Amino acid sequence: MRIKISLIYFVVFTLLAVGLLPLLLTSWTLSDRSAKELRAVEGRYQTQLVQDKARQIELFGQRYADLVGSYAKALELSNDFSLLSSQQTEEKLGATLKENPYLLALYIKPVGNESLSVFRSEQVKREEIETFATGLTPQVESRKLVFGQPQKIASSGELVQTIASPVIINNNVSAFVMAVVSLREISRIMAETKPTSEEELWKAGLPIIFVVDEKGNAVFHPDVKIVASQKSLLNLKIVQEWQEANQQIQSALVPFTAEYDGEQHEMIGAYSTANFHNELKFGVIAMQDESKALASVGEMRRQTWFICLAFAMFALIVGFLLSRQMTNPLFKLASAAQKIAAGDFATRVDARGISEIGKLGEAFNLMSDNVEEHIAKLAKAAEENRELFVGTVKALAAAIDGKDKYTRGHSERVARISVAIGKRLGMDEVELETLRISALLHDVGKIAIDDSILKKPAALTDEEFAIMKTHPQRGYKIMSQIPAMKDFLPGMYMHHEMVNGQGYPQGLTDAQIPLQAKIVSVADTFDAMTIDRPYSKGMTLKDSLDRIGSFVGTRYDGRVVQALVEACNAGQIGIGIVKLREEARNSDRKLVSAREQLGQQAA
Repeated sequence: MRIKISLIYFVVFTLLAVGLLPLLLTSWTLSDRSAKELRAVEGRYQTQLVQDKARQIELFGQRYADLVGSYAKALELSNDFSLLSSQQTEEKLGATLKENPYLLALYIKPVGNESLSVFRSEQVKREEIETFATGLTPQVESRKLVFGQPQKIASSGELVQTIASPVIINNNVSAFVMAVVSLREISRIMAETKPTSEEELWKAGLPIIFVVDEKGNAVFHPDVKIVASQKSLLNLKIVQEWQEANQQIQSALVPFTAEYDGEQHEMIGAYSTANFHNELKFGVIAMQDESKALASVGEMRRQTWFICLAFAMFALIVGFLLSRQMTNPLFKLASAAQKIAAGDFATRVDARGISEIGKLGEAFNLMSDNVEEHIAKLAKAAEENRELFVGTVKALAAAIDGKDKYTRGHSERVARISVAIGKRLGMDEVELETLRISALLHDVGKIAIDDSILKKPAALTDEEFAIMKTHPQRGYKIMSQIPAMKDFLPGMYMHHEMVNGQGYPQGLTDAQIPLQAKIVSVADTFDAMTIDRPYSKGMTLKDSLDRIGSFVGTRYDGRVVQALVEACNAGQIGIGIVKLREEARNSDRKLVSAREQLGQQAA
């Protein structure tokens, strides 16, 4: 016997299948994709954060290493230790101490003579300074800059770092200079991390950013008690992994499981190494409970279930009502058929009301609303990714320029000058953005050039210049592996080409060189001419424009040079200054002014 299915079940099932299942599957798929994207964004953010903090800590160490080294070099040049007994020397050391609030002591110890030291007596005692110096003496005798392990001052409880440099005269170590530096400056570098107890951090699932030494002991932590006790954090897997891998890996993203107060936590973490001349390494580590980092995705899924449940109840009620409306005419038809069979031929059926099944379309409108909402969220995530990409490009450009104190800010200035020229040439917003990124990355190949060439305080030899000329190919080789970088390659690869075909690396002529590369070439030259170098002083604005103008038709495109001159005459471009004024239709956008000072701090 064939089973008969009631129409009410068919209608309800159809409503649920057509309306509920696509909503559930689509919402779940989109939320899962959002979770993966958010996890990736969080990972990139943590990695960039620890890398930035590690670089700042390295700069902190380098600053004091340079300070110690400068005093050691001064003693080497003077070859006169009697200067140590002069009032002027003591006053100079005292002034240095006063200028550096985190510098606790400066100590100079000639071999076989009395030492000279200036120090903050309320934070460190002379006997403690002598103890620190005694511990560093064997290492200094190896004629190298020495970074001591972090130590706690017994009298004040201050956590400090010792740095020493030998004074070498006649090929012998004749003395050494030592600085005692408070590691509280690392707390200043981590300024956005508010003091919070470890228990509160774990319970709230807040991001935890801390610094450890090579032994895994805390150097900085939001919980000051952990730093005061120099607590070992080797119980965290991410600290163990950094300790094992810091010689080979500079930074990494590490998902791991951590236990606190008997509870397991799935964590997202990243670490980066702050390296002090390969003498000392600090690990900068950031981590957060994954469930808290992805809390918005969990809320999205809960809302999806709630919407689906509400829709299911709606579908059951509407399906029942609609099926009743659909079956009533059928029942009337069956009844009429029976009456007709019985001989009542005057019976008629009123089938009106069947059109109400059109209400099913309302369910699909509800589903479409939810899909649109999730698509908007994905679009927002895509915009955040674009902003992260631009930020990463800027950080990379800054890292390259930062290798040489005389080129700091060079890439950013070249980018702004290029955009000012591009505006004069009528480029649209998309072309200007592409030009800006290309200009930021024009020197990316220098990351593969040896520092001894990049930082040479004199003109390069022919052999060194030949190596330097390979940076466009090196940059192209790095960036051409990334498909998304295709539009930015001309500026970084061809900005040393000349319109007369005498440039490099390909020897292209005028028509073969893209406009993007021509603009970056002029902007790069203008900035290089107008900044001070160790071996030459920057040119004036007029001289630099005259000089660039003399190369029109040989090196540079006349239209690009004319655009540069017009921008300078209009006050949009000056030495180290770029100002861009928007059109009236963009009046809501503020004037962007970026001033880069020449000859940044030498220390």
